[in-house]
Parts: sequence; structure tokens; C-alpha cells
Amino acid sequence: MILIITTAIDRVLILSLEHLLPIGLAFCFAVALIMYAKRISSENQQRIIHYLAIFISVTVITFHVYRMFSTPYNIRTDLPLYLCSLLAILIPFYTYYKKYWMFEILVFWIIAGTLQGVITPDIADGFPSLDYFRYWIVHLGLLTVMFYSVFVFELKPKLKSVFKSFLALQVYVLLMVAINNLLDANYFYLNRKPASASVLDYFGDWPYYIIVAQLIIIPLFLLIYLPFYISEVNKKSLSK
Repeated sequence: MILIITTAIDRVLILSLEHLLPIGLAFCFAVALIMYAKRISSENQQRIIHYLAIFISVTVITFHVYRMFSTPYNIRTDLPLYLCSLLAILIPFYTYYKKYWMFEILVFWIIAGTLQGVITPDIADGFPSLDYFRYWIVHLGLLTVMFYSVFVFELKPKLKSVFKSFLALQVYVLLMVAINNLLDANYFYLNRKPASASVLDYFGDWPYYIIVAQLIIIPLFLLIYLPFYISEVNKKSLSK
């Protein structure tokens, strides 16, 4: 008789080692990267962050190509259309062109969206699954790109950036509504909440959680903008 032992890979639990360890490692990496970048030329600063963005994008694309050929791939659930995955694919365009209007939109989308994913991870298969690494590379990588932009390139959003980002988000939401209706899908969780715990659990059932989420987006964006505003006010007061 041969005893076969299998190891189940369970959903990542909040505050578990699988949750906290990658956050700690990414924080140390981001701080070290920013400190190093401040000591090198602007050309090298641009090159480093662009390489990181390409790595994030290639990670997502590779993950989905692998899924297409190794598992049943369902376009109703598996396309990289959730906000963070889509941003991960597109982020090299931002780091290459480095347009300020892109920063205005992305700084709020990424900080608001990825922080929620970092605090309450939605990872069905934990370490050492491919999805586990893909998830953290995307969420923590996008945050690193934004903080790099703020502290190395010294980009700062303006008050009007809050509303630009909000309006751009509505375009994305409408696009996802159309795709969800076409595919009978649930991208951006517009038809039902994620299976794992999330802040949406406190906003009621469908469609109320969508309405509540829309109502708090601008206050949330304003909260993200607040440190930039305080920093600008302090800088002006010191210059007088």
C-alpha cells in the first residue's frame, strides 16, 4: 500500500505570515530602491522604474498565458480586467512616457485600489502558488512605482487631480459594465462581492455596496490627497 500525501494550498488569511511577510519585504525593497535612486542620474532613475514596470507587466501576461495553456481558461472570470491586473499590464506606458496626466489618474487608482487588496488579500491559492506571487508582485509593485514617482520624481497631485481620477474611473466602470453584460461576468465586482473578506462586506448587499463605494470614492481620494496638500502648505510656509 502506497500512502500519497498531498498538501492543500489554502486561501491566504488576513494577518497570516503569507499576508504580512511580502508586505514587509516590499516595504524594505521600496525604501532601498528610492534611497538608491536619489543618488543616481535622472536617466538611470527613469530606466530602473521602467524595468520594474516591465517586470510587473510581464508577470501578469506570463501568468495568463500559462493559465490559458495549463488550465481551463474562462473569459468570464479569468481575463486581466480587474483594475489592478489591468493597471499592471499598462503601467510600462506610464513609466516610459511619464505624462503628468497619467500620474494624476494612477496615483489615486493605485493607492486606493491596491491598498485595499494589500489589507484584505483575495488570494485563493496561498504560497507557493503562481497566483500568490502574481498577486503580490502586482499589488506591491504598483505601489512601489507610485511611491517612487512621488519621492524620486517628486510628482504631486493637485486638487483637480482628484476629480480627473474620479471621472476616469467612471469610464472604466462603464466599460466593465458593458463587458460584464456581454460575458455574464463579474469584473470589478460589479455584480457580486469577492469571495474573500473585503471592505465591501460593510457596504450592504448588491447593488447597495456599489452605490456606497461610489459615494466614498471622492472622500477617499481627498484623504489620499491630504498628505500632499499638507506637504505643499508646509513648504510654502517655510519659504516665507
